[in-house]
Amino acid sequence: MSGIKKTGQKNLMLFSGRAYPELADEVGLHLGIAPTPTELRDFANGEIYVRFEESVRGCDAFVIESHSAPINQWVMEQLIMVDALKRASAKRITVVAPFYPYARQDKKHRGREPISARLIADLFKTAGADRLMTVDLHTSQSQGFFDGPVDHLFALTLLADYVQDKYDVSRMTVVSPDAGRVRVAERWTDVLGSPLAIIHKRRDPDTPNEVKMLEVVGEVAGRTCIIVDDMIDTAGTITKAAEALLDNGAAEVIATATHPVLSGPAMDRLKNSKISEVVVTNTLPVPDDRQFDKLTVLSIAPLLARAIGEVFDDGSVTSLFGGDA
Repeated sequence: MSGIKKTGQKNLMLFSGRAYPELADEVGLHLGIAPTPTELRDFANGEIYVRFEESVRGCDAFVIESHSAPINQWVMEQLIMVDALKRASAKRITVVAPFYPYARQDKKHRGREPISARLIADLFKTAGADRLMTVDLHTSQSQGFFDGPVDHLFALTLLADYVQDKYDVSRMTVVSPDAGRVRVAERWTDVLGSPLAIIHKRRDPDTPNEVKMLEVVGEVAGRTCIIVDDMIDTAGTITKAAEALLDNGAAEVIATATHPVLSGPAMDRLKNSKISEVVVTNTLPVPDDRQFDKLTVLSIAPLLARAIGEVFDDGSVTSLFGGDA
């Protein structure tokens, strides 16, 4: 006999950073496991220390971190966790980043700018990640930045099911808040069977998060308009879009987005806007002090758990989206 044969069983282990452990706990609940006990702490100078309290040798590791503010701390923490897993002989490491950090910096708009989304992918790969799982990238082609399998999940079904249950979609128009979201909005129109409108916006290149002008193209008068976007950051674009739609005769405006970044004045802007309801998922934590009456938060945990299960079982993640992903 020239070797030793041993029939081993695959072992799925879930790991959570400190940014949003509640999401990892919920994912674990759907998978029927608990996140692996992990010692995570900061040194006095801000350096991050990681140690897993159970053996991870040979495991299929899934490392969940929600990249909320302060985003750089959580990116670094996840990188260190991946490095620790690699050095502890985990068999395969999957980075689960529901909100992909630096996703908006996916190309150079002007000279002497970075492509930070690519840098993040390179950092994960260098740290030891074999696979990346994320939800609703800012642009789908960013998947090509990571040199390995990427599971790009979509929150469309989750959000659209909620909208269909609550609103009359026969009187609804799907609105893309800018030209970059048109493809996503078209997928919404396919699901809801609603017409499409587009808001053409012009930004001030020297002032971030500020829109100079909005023009509405499409049928919105007398209709319920649903603005669909990948994220709400300062809410400047989405509230101005709602004003433009109402000025053009819209009967009601609701807004949906996958990622509730909700920076700075976002909460006040949305509360004081004429938007009837804001529907988001919990890819990022929404603390109690950022909640408001118009805000509805749907859980992304079941989708993440199903995707993790498919990856672990060598199944099809695409099957979660009817083969259309």
